[in-house]
Amino acid sequence: MPSAAERTRTLVHSTCSAVLLVPGPYGADPGQPMVSTRSVGPDGDLFLELPVDSPAVRAATHAEGDGPSAVLEITDVAPVSLPHRIRGRARVSGRLTAVPGVPGPGRMTLRLATGEAYVDDLWGAEAVGPEEFRDAAPDPLVGHEAELLQHLHAAHGEQLGALCGLLGERSARRCATHRPSVVPLALDRYGLRVRVCEDRRRCFDARFEFPEPVRDISELRHAMHRLFEAAAN
Repeated sequence: MPSAAERTRTLVHSTCSAVLLVPGPYGADPGQPMVSTRSVGPDGDLFLELPVDSPAVRAATHAEGDGPSAVLEITDVAPVSLPHRIRGRARVSGRLTAVPGVPGPGRMTLRLATGEAYVDDLWGAEAVGPEEFRDAAPDPLVGHEAELLQHLHAAHGEQLGALCGLLGERSARRCATHRPSVVPLALDRYGLRVRVCEDRRRCFDARFEFPEPVRDISELRHAMHRLFEAAAN
């Protein structure tokens, strides 16, 4: 399974919505703007682009010393429609400073010197240290996951339904009896996770591991072909 640090880095590099929270008089604004772009430097620090009039920018530009403390909060929502769509949340905390230069009209880049991080997702909840976060790499499919899940949901419903046959005798019998919906929930280099729902109140998740981790889209296509082929036989 991916480590907690890898999962946190993946969420940071994803297109999931994120807000930057800054305690204190400058950051005390309930209408926190979304962080439009974010990236991670080689030392593990985050670079965040926000409007120049945002509370976080005001806090960073008026602060003295090491800068104010701040928390980047990321919410991961499944890109397809299904019950209980929130897949996880992550927080990265640290000290905030302004980065010289102007990224664009009305924008400013802030640097969040990474301290502690925390992830709570489909794998579980776990804290992540700054060195772990710095050294981890995001999942290679992170830039394509949303599109791939939407494609699977729209074009491969029959093959997804056939995956019930790989869940063991009891689960396969339930699937055959109740004809549940099988919706792709998450995809990473290690495998595919689906949500099997008889109705909105009775759902369970199942995960199908690839024989070996995939490194790119080409290897993913091969792994998915093998998975669907196994379910059809």
